[in-house]
Amino acid sequence: MLALSALGVVFGDIGTSPLYTFKTILGTAEKAPDAAAVLGALSLVLWTLFIITSVKYVLFAMRVDNDGEGGILALMALLGVKKQHRPTIIAVGLFGAALIYGDGAITPAISVLSALEGVNMATPALQPYVVPAAVLILLALFAIQSRGTATIGHLFGPVMLTWFVVMAVMGIFGIAKHPAVFAALNPVYGLSYLFSGGFTGFLVLGAVFLCVTGAEALYADMGHFGAGPIKLAWFAIVFPSLIINYAGQAALVIDGAPTDGNIFFRLCPDALLLPLIVLATIATIIASQSIITGAFSMTRQAIQLGWLPRLQIKQTSSEGYGQIYVGAVNWLLMIVTLGLTVGFGKSDNLASAYGIAVSLTMLMTSALLFIAMREIWQWSLLAAGAVAGFFLIIDGAFFLANLTKIAEGGYVPLILAVSVYGIMWIWHRGAAAVGERMREALIPVPEFLARLAEKKIPRVPGTAVFLTRTERDTPPVMGWHVKHNRALHEHVVVLRAEVLSVPWVSSANRINLAEVAPNFWRLHARYGFMERPHIPDLLIRGKALGCTVDVSDVTYYVGHETVIAREDGKGLPAWQERLFALMERNAQHVSDFFSLPNDQVVEIGRQIAI
Repeated sequence: MLALSALGVVFGDIGTSPLYTFKTILGTAEKAPDAAAVLGALSLVLWTLFIITSVKYVLFAMRVDNDGEGGILALMALLGVKKQHRPTIIAVGLFGAALIYGDGAITPAISVLSALEGVNMATPALQPYVVPAAVLILLALFAIQSRGTATIGHLFGPVMLTWFVVMAVMGIFGIAKHPAVFAALNPVYGLSYLFSGGFTGFLVLGAVFLCVTGAEALYADMGHFGAGPIKLAWFAIVFPSLIINYAGQAALVIDGAPTDGNIFFRLCPDALLLPLIVLATIATIIASQSIITGAFSMTRQAIQLGWLPRLQIKQTSSEGYGQIYVGAVNWLLMIVTLGLTVGFGKSDNLASAYGIAVSLTMLMTSALLFIAMREIWQWSLLAAGAVAGFFLIIDGAFFLANLTKIAEGGYVPLILAVSVYGIMWIWHRGAAAVGERMREALIPVPEFLARLAEKKIPRVPGTAVFLTRTERDTPPVMGWHVKHNRALHEHVVVLRAEVLSVPWVSSANRINLAEVAPNFWRLHARYGFMERPHIPDLLIRGKALGCTVDVSDVTYYVGHETVIAREDGKGLPAWQERLFALMERNAQHVSDFFSLPNDQVVEIGRQIAI
């Protein structure tokens, strides 16, 4: 059942690649392809699917998990944060994650356009309506995100199973036209085609790479389903269906079928073409949904790890933690996706923009895998270098081939990635600067309590919980509260919530509680980057561990920072300070992020010069 569910979430992107991959490969040729060229192209596709997806991701990458979670962010957290702070690894992982946002904008556009372009073969008169129909479908797709996909999500797996079965049957129909097409399993055909075509042969790699866009999802979604179900679905259903369908398309071309239009739809009998177009459109919508959901999940991971400002995250279903909605990400993706759909107009044009983001992400994943082989598996330098070097050579070749397509549209995902990475970098720098300035004015708890006694500050009934970023001493928000209100509650809890570089934290390791003075408690809570903090629940657990506070009479105190520039010129550059201040003003309120009851929160404003 998990494998069936994985079909609808993990394999939508790679599973709809046959709609546009083979026609794009043959479209790069300067002349009509002969049988040798077709077999060579098919050989490259089959071996690319095998080496990158089956070997690199399924057999190697999926063995490196961060407490069950996968993906480049989880791998970065494992290697660059969990073991020790390593800026280079963190930078590589973050830029790889930023590139996935570019993929998230292009995938819905190219997939839906490819499916709808099938109507050109059924009814050419409908060709002018392809782009408007794609825009309407994508608008509806993004519009329903806030309602969640739990209800229709149960249908995703069966629909995609139907899609893969239909693809395989169509492939068998095509193979029957020219059964000798399976000679392409010999890699010599692919290598001969690659090296005999000169520079044009090298450029074809950029089109071949389209067959594995979506392979990263096998690793990234590992935490949702587990490695076993994903591997089962890949080897039992997805991989065979893709091989058979690509072979069927190649056999049809060798048999003399024209290469103009969409080769995929030529595998279908004319009477069943319209139903196939409908099924293909639904499959591409599911693929797009998976990409959008993945962007939401990655955004939450980045927020929890401190690389993005707090955004409003809505849980759309109680059935699964991954069922979330991030409005800001959804609407920005929608604007970019619709712009790409209208601006490029055809899936052939979008194919030029598609591969560069994914190929660079895969290249970075291979680099991180080399470090994992050395440090986690304890492989020798020779063994790790040989395996990872093999992957790096292949990924590097695909990336270089895709670099030639920058002027044709490849600049789009790169601009998106640089923008997202810039936001991450500035937010992290600003947050670190704020933390540093706050630590400069810390007062030890005994000294603070002595001042209270000296100034005869009254202790009033009730419990005050002060949220803080600091690891020690009196939190600044408490000092400001006493300064302005001339009183302090009888019971005080200083609470620091820390997000670790692991996806989940066990219940036994959730909190540390210490009474640093009479009725003065310090509570340190730990969360994984896939979890949502809930502070009221923490207090109930703290009471069970001996914290003598009345959880029914609690007031939460949070600081609201107004970021300004330092007058001494030693802070962040002015443009970075302004951008960070803008993000800080528009970030989700801290009380919502920590699930605090709104009628029990007191916010204290303060200025922080960075």
